[in-house]
Amino acid sequence: MNKKIRISNIIIYFILFLGTIIILFPFFWMFISSFKTMEEIVAFPPTFFPKAPTVQNYINVWKEMNFDRYFLNSIFVLVLKTLVIIYTSVLAGYVFSKLQFRFKNGIFLIVLATMMVPYPVTILSLYQEMVWFQWIDSYKALIITGVFNTFGIFVMKQFITGIPDSLIESARLDGCGEFRILHKIIMPLIKPALSALAIFICLQIWNDFLWPFLVLNSDKKYTIPVGLALFKGRYYTDYAKQLTGAAITIVPVLVIYLFLQKQFVEGITMAGLKE
Repeated sequence: MNKKIRISNIIIYFILFLGTIIILFPFFWMFISSFKTMEEIVAFPPTFFPKAPTVQNYINVWKEMNFDRYFLNSIFVLVLKTLVIIYTSVLAGYVFSKLQFRFKNGIFLIVLATMMVPYPVTILSLYQEMVWFQWIDSYKALIITGVFNTFGIFVMKQFITGIPDSLIESARLDGCGEFRILHKIIMPLIKPALSALAIFICLQIWNDFLWPFLVLNSDKKYTIPVGLALFKGRYYTDYAKQLTGAAITIVPVLVIYLFLQKQFVEGITMAGLKE
C-alpha cells in the first residue's frame, strides 16, 4: 500500500513539475531573449542562450522609447485605481451582505448580470460618454470608468457574509456607525480577501491595453501596454525591444505577488473552506 502511494506521489509531482516547466518556459525564453541582439533573435536555427549577452536592449528601451514615462504612468494608474476599486468593492459588499433594504437581492442580481455582458460590447457607448464629458486623453477616463468592479463586489460580499452578525450588532449597540464598523471591524477581518482581490485587480489593470489605447492620445500619458504596441511598425517589428519591455513589465507583478502571496494563499484557502 505504501509503495503504491509513493508511486502515485511521484507521478503527481512529475506532472506538476512538467506543467510548471510548460507554464514558465515562455517567460524564461522572453527573459533570456532580452539579452540577445535583434539578429540573434530572428536567426534560424534559433539559439537558446545568447551567444554574446548584452544589456543594450534595456538601455535602448529606457532612452529611445520614453519607457520610463510609460512605466510611471502605469504605476500611477495601477495604485490609484486598485485602491479605489478595493474600497468600493468592500463598501458595496458590506451593503449587500449586512444591511437590509428593499429590493436588495434584485439589485445584487442586476449587478451580477453585468458580468455576463462582454466588455467590448460596452466600449462604444463608454467611449461616447468620455467624449461628452471631455475626458478623452485624460486619466479620468481610465480611473473613474472602472471604480466599480462586479467581480470585486461579489468576492467581498461572499467574505463579509461569513462575519457573524452578532459582532456587528454589538458594535452598533456600542454606538459605532456603519462606516466605523466597516473600517474598524470588517476590513481587519478580511485582509486575506483584500490581498487576493488586490492581486487579481492589479493584473487586470496592469495588462489592460484596449481601453487606454482608445482614450489616450498623448505619448506622455501612455501606459506600458500601449507603449509596447509602439515597438511594432507596419513593415518592421523590433522584437528585441518588445521582449525587453515585456520582461520589465513583469517585475512589478512579481513584486506585488511576493509581498502579498501569504495573504493571497490565505484568501484562497478561506474561500475554499467557506464553500
